[in-house]
Amino acid sequence: MVIAALSTVVEWYDFTLYLYFAPVLARLFFGDRPASLITALAGFAIAYLLRPLGAVVFGHVGDRIGRRPMMLLSMALMSVAMLATALLPTFDSIGIAAGGLLLLLRCVMSFSVGGEYTGVVAYLMEGADPRRRGLVTSCASAASEVGGLLAVGVSALTVHALSSAALTSWGWRIPFLIGAALAGFVWVARSTMRESPDFERQQASGAVPARPLRHALAHHRAGIFRSFAISALGSITYYVGITYVPAFLTSAGSLSEGAALWLSTVAAGVVIAVTPLVGTLSDRVGRKPVLIGLALASALLPLPLFWLMSGNSTAQALCGAVLLAAVAGGVSAVGAVATAEQFPGEGRLTGLALGATGATALFGGLTPFLAQALLTATGWALVPGTMIALVALLVLPVIVRAPETRPR
Repeated sequence: MVIAALSTVVEWYDFTLYLYFAPVLARLFFGDRPASLITALAGFAIAYLLRPLGAVVFGHVGDRIGRRPMMLLSMALMSVAMLATALLPTFDSIGIAAGGLLLLLRCVMSFSVGGEYTGVVAYLMEGADPRRRGLVTSCASAASEVGGLLAVGVSALTVHALSSAALTSWGWRIPFLIGAALAGFVWVARSTMRESPDFERQQASGAVPARPLRHALAHHRAGIFRSFAISALGSITYYVGITYVPAFLTSAGSLSEGAALWLSTVAAGVVIAVTPLVGTLSDRVGRKPVLIGLALASALLPLPLFWLMSGNSTAQALCGAVLLAAVAGGVSAVGAVATAEQFPGEGRLTGLALGATGATALFGGLTPFLAQALLTATGWALVPGTMIALVALLVLPVIVRAPETRPR
């Protein structure tokens, strides 16, 4: 279980590295022009659309063959994509084709990540003591933020340690080479994992679904809808409230690239601290009350917090980023176990793929691009906060009507 949780460090290190490093990658792969950043974010959004497809494919493997083979396969594909990204030629070498190759590898990465996180969440929940499911499953969220923290830390160190010429020439490859090395190490460690006890139960009782997709659509429609709603809130608070913030701060002109990355490092630390506390709270009082409180916070806080970050004060930007990170970390912590508990073991990964991962593709991958496009078009700094608040208000009634899933 420890290996499963820590393996998400690598997954989110590389996947969030693209967003944290977006201003640098935009210049390197799409040319030094005003539209480069939004082009890079559009590429991220397009690649993210492959995440649900990957989740369905890997979910079929996990529900039909086992959680362990699925996680080994996804990590192997991820390792290849990271190494290939580190070796890519840039815009100065091959022109616009560089951006096309980067987008292709982002698609491969998104496809592999599609099944990775849901597989880890299911593996952790199925092996946990029912009284500690919230805490144990939240470790996946905390570990993923460790990956995000590592990504932003490596990015900040690379940007500050190298000259602009060295960064453009070869330095940008360092973070991706580190990710490839970590992925190879985790694959070796993950090969020692045992199969999930719940899947072993299914095998022993002959309950493994022959057609997981058909099984999920036939038996888990309500769970798919509720997991979609919960994940929509978790995705937009995370991707707009945390990973988009560095690009927001640099494009709004309030902070330099390096300062924005260091601020995001602090925010990532806040998420890591908040996640196990919220997971434990959900074990004590239930998933539903915690989700309702966090949905209300997501509706009320983002507008004033983005207003704080739009100013020229570093202290205000830090305050806004930290509070947003705390809310997003809380939603991710309880959302991980709450979405997985919407389904029984049979067809769980496919159900999560259709519900939770589908919502992540729409409200995670597309929202940074949409936020940047609307910000550029309107010049209104509160656009990202408004997006979060609207989704929270739409999701809140679903959470209020949902049954409590915490084991009694």
